[in-house]
Amino acid sequence: MDDDVWAGLADQFADEAYASVKGMVRTYVMHRQLLEHLPPPPASVLDVGGGAGHQSFPLAQAGYDVTLLDSSPAMLDKARQRLARLPGDARDRVALLEADGEDAAAVTGGRTFGAVLCHGVLGYAGDPEPLMTQLCRCAAPGGIVSVMTGNAHAMAVRPALERRWEDALASFGARTETGVLGAPSRADTVEELSDLLRARDAEPVAWYGVWLFADWLEFSGARLDPSDAKAVAAQAEVELEASRRDPYRQLSRVFHLIGRRN
Repeated sequence: MDDDVWAGLADQFADEAYASVKGMVRTYVMHRQLLEHLPPPPASVLDVGGGAGHQSFPLAQAGYDVTLLDSSPAMLDKARQRLARLPGDARDRVALLEADGEDAAAVTGGRTFGAVLCHGVLGYAGDPEPLMTQLCRCAAPGGIVSVMTGNAHAMAVRPALERRWEDALASFGARTETGVLGAPSRADTVEELSDLLRARDAEPVAWYGVWLFADWLEFSGARLDPSDAKAVAAQAEVELEASRRDPYRQLSRVFHLIGRRN
């Protein structure tokens, strides 16, 4: 029996979501945020639940040594397709591993990394603690742990923008929802994950929003053209600035938390 729960979503996730304006904004904004905290290349990066490599392959192109770990064979197939399109020197800096994130330390042989990424994964774990333990265990002393996940303080944003008023009212204080890909997910708070980092010998150093205006436009019915490179670049710069500032970052439906291993 095929137990790859992402098999039916791989095309939608890798080929459609990341090709949208919101996907481009996410990749750009998080890349810029990461570069503020990453050790210089050729430091090692472990991307846990890295999917098709949209966030970590640009790091390989920038000179980092990347290990992408994912439990989904379908997602890893997408990663291989995208990897084949990278320049040869970048391809040589990427390794792919099929494994669950909660086994990361074991399947990497106890190796530690200069940075451990886990973006868009934690919300699909019923309990965040085992995965957070693995992320911190895989980070080298002084290395960073980068987590992007749903913002429990902003759960009413999407249903309100979609004018689902009863759902929006019920979302205040909620922790779970069916995401835009149709899969159920859970949200966390910066404060809770910061406490989990501290309990695992890592210190929170920064947190950001990821996108804001892209949601407002998309869910209100605006059509954004991903082929309009000039407009996308301009929007991405605005989203990057908003991601660093209050109150804008607090309204982002997802947040990006950076910790550093003591």
